[in-house]
Amino acid sequence: MFQIKPDRKETENKTVRFPIDLIRRIENALVGKNATFSAFVIQACEYALENMEVEEKKKVNS
Repeated sequence: MFQIKPDRKETENKTVRFPIDLIRRIENALVGKNATFSAFVIQACEYALENMEVEEKKKVNS
């Protein structure tokens, strides 16, 4: 399950362009949470990668 966590420390800057509607949806999801936009994006990417790995393992084992 995806859960928003507080910010992490070690980082490097990357420029990424987001559709305006997606930015609004993310910002709305962050209301009342103790997390930044960047923290959300990092966690969403980690979640996606972990789930991609699970799906790949399922394909290999079937």
